[in-house]
Amino acid sequence: MQAEPKKSQAGNAREGAAEPAVSLVGKEYEVEVGPVAHGGHCIARTAEGQVLFVRHTLPGETVIARVTEGEEGARFLRADAVSVLEPSKDRVEAPCPYAGPGRCGGCDWQHAKPGAQRRLKGEVIAEQLQRLAGLTPEEAGWDGTVMPAEGDKLPAGEVPSWRTRVQYAVDADGNAGLRRHRSHEVEPIEHCMIAAEGVSELGIEQRDWSGMASIEAIAASGSQDRQVILAPKPGARLPIVELDKPVSVMRIGEKDGGTHRVHGRPFVRERADGRTYRVGSGGFWQVHPKAAETLMLAVMQGLTPRKGDTALDLYCGVGLFAGALADRVGEKGAVLGIESGKRAVEDARHNLASFDRVRIEQGKVESVLPRTGITEADLIVLDPPRAGAGKQTVKHLAGLGARRIAYVACDPAALARDLGYFRDGGYRVRTLRAFDLFPMTHHVECVAILEPAEKGR
Repeated sequence: MQAEPKKSQAGNAREGAAEPAVSLVGKEYEVEVGPVAHGGHCIARTAEGQVLFVRHTLPGETVIARVTEGEEGARFLRADAVSVLEPSKDRVEAPCPYAGPGRCGGCDWQHAKPGAQRRLKGEVIAEQLQRLAGLTPEEAGWDGTVMPAEGDKLPAGEVPSWRTRVQYAVDADGNAGLRRHRSHEVEPIEHCMIAAEGVSELGIEQRDWSGMASIEAIAASGSQDRQVILAPKPGARLPIVELDKPVSVMRIGEKDGGTHRVHGRPFVRERADGRTYRVGSGGFWQVHPKAAETLMLAVMQGLTPRKGDTALDLYCGVGLFAGALADRVGEKGAVLGIESGKRAVEDARHNLASFDRVRIEQGKVESVLPRTGITEADLIVLDPPRAGAGKQTVKHLAGLGARRIAYVACDPAALARDLGYFRDGGYRVRTLRAFDLFPMTHHVECVAILEPAEKGR
């Protein structure tokens, strides 16, 4: 008998392959909206019980939610509220013409009253503290409020112009705009309402940027310095930059990805705590004009430095907290800063050159700190990136016996996780303060002050 021909491997793979998941993008559900969640959305459920993360809505509303990401059987779906059937009393008409489903992704809460935005952020912080650190607001020494920055407490319908650094994308026609939510698509704009006056006056949105991939506009709040950083598309020539105000120009190198001076200063000058800080291109400085001073004061008030203290400033950037500490610990004290960015380290060393007892080391905190041989410190400040410091770094810090630790956090989830690690290392949260330094967005800044647990008993 003739043998039956073998099926190809491809045929077997096709027969054994699972059915492709059915996309639910575009499907609409009428839902009652539940609590706010971390990330600028609220939680709802379909009639079948599937979780929806819904943007452009508020807790308690009834809306038509249109799915933007997800498929049958997925753990959750993402959706936009495209029609509001029963609005919340906290809802306002979005002041920005580019806000809304499918539009600019920069602002999450344009449709909420300013006080409601801060309340929602407070609810997110409280939920993350409870879920990830097992802490109530009372146990964290927090009164539950999120404080607006000076000058930002405005009536509903008014938007504070706070963003001193704006990253514009460029569409195929050379128009500057902002990215749509979770997308590479560009929303061309004529004006960003949250951009600081110093950014708006450059007139970026009115120029043709053909050949550019992106433009970052920077308006220092501590000086009149203005800067644009251009990222050309591969092979494109740099345009002649003629803007409405004097500005220095930098470009991102196509081969090395570094930032190179075209003309003008390669840095801007910022002010905080009575000191001028040089911030080079690509260097970190708080975006809100009041943020650096607000956070510096919160950290110093929480730490209460003494003359002769030894202090660490981790993820120190251009030296904001190191400078404030150095002023307060005096000539007999000492401060060590650690920062991974090469340019930021150069700036920090320049900014703090007048302090003999300040040292700045370059490298990742988890690598550099163990190599220093430091076994104890009186005070510690850490201002890690959004992902947080992590278990091993926190364990190391908890072993240094600091009298107080200040943790500056831009992400409440990372903060809560690390606070749990600090608790395991013998530290308790003495106080926590929250600041609304990113109005109209879901972002919030926190300052937690920790001390050895036995002191709280």
